[in-house]
Amino acid sequence: GTGNMKFALNGALTIGTLDGANVEIREEIGDENVFIFGLTADEIVDLRPSYNPRKIYDENKLVKRTLDLIHGDYFNPDNPGVFDPLIDSLLNKDYFMVLADFAEYHEAQKRVEETYEDRDSWITKAILNVARAGHFSSDRTIEEYNRDIWHATSVSIAADNPPR
Repeated sequence: GTGNMKFALNGALTIGTLDGANVEIREEIGDENVFIFGLTADEIVDLRPSYNPRKIYDENKLVKRTLDLIHGDYFNPDNPGVFDPLIDSLLNKDYFMVLADFAEYHEAQKRVEETYEDRDSWITKAILNVARAGHFSSDRTIEEYNRDIWHATSVSIAADNPPR
């Protein structure tokens, strides 16, 4: 999560699901300057009891084609079967519900590509990421942690008398 905040501080645009740090990033950076996709936390809770990744594979041509390419050793002809455990996990467990978000991820990636091709738009978004990421500074974070968690006594140090 905080890695995405560091990326934003350096002008990278976030592409991700709306959880963890991405919620804060979207609030600070602006929805129009990030690429959010997929289920919300509440939607995941609602879907989890009936989630069937195999059904998504059977019904979504993009998911099926992608997983079939991976399973068919297209990306690893010199090491056949190396991705079989991944495919098994996605089709039979998929605890993180990757397949549930895959189609929306694909659409978000298309938006990223379109934005990247519009140089002015991309640069504007990158600059806004840097300009609005000050909220994620360590000074603010440490101050909040101290106020809300640590409750340590603050110590002021005069600028003209730095510690040695």
